[in-house]
Amino acid sequence: MGKILFKLFIAGFFSVFMLGISIAGWYWWTFDKTPPQPIAFEHSIHAGQLGMDCTYCHVFVDKSPEAGAPSLETCMTCHQNVAIDRPEVIKVRNAYFSKEPVVWERLHKLPDFIYFSHKRHIKAGVDCTHCHGVIKEMDEVRKVRPHKMGWCVTCHRGTGASTDCATCHK
Repeated sequence: MGKILFKLFIAGFFSVFMLGISIAGWYWWTFDKTPPQPIAFEHSIHAGQLGMDCTYCHVFVDKSPEAGAPSLETCMTCHQNVAIDRPEVIKVRNAYFSKEPVVWERLHKLPDFIYFSHKRHIKAGVDCTHCHGVIKEMDEVRKVRPHKMGWCVTCHRGTGASTDCATCHK
């Protein structure tokens, strides 16, 4: 009887262990997935080499809950004349002149029951890199923080921001 219980214990332990490994693997496999974008935009050139501020393109970041993607008019401020022979700039120009909107794939998507405001965080002095990493060094933007409740609560506690459920949950 003791050997049977021991074998059941080992089998149960192994099953729980493998389930844990599978969940962790799934989390890390999906965490850093970057959806393909219709136009490859190199932040390392624009924010890095050229030193453009995030707010130049993401004009709503300090005015609304959403940071917003830049308009093609913003891109064309420079790309009327600059780098017009590069394949990705040609895509921008074609979309602009044909009046076709560029449909960007959202990288950071929070569940619908979460209320998040970029405006609040910018006004509180939170630097973009705190949540999004050093974008100016990225050719392709990727997730660098989990943007999960535990991570946010830890930050809120550390900065004295509200941890009341209604602050973030609808």
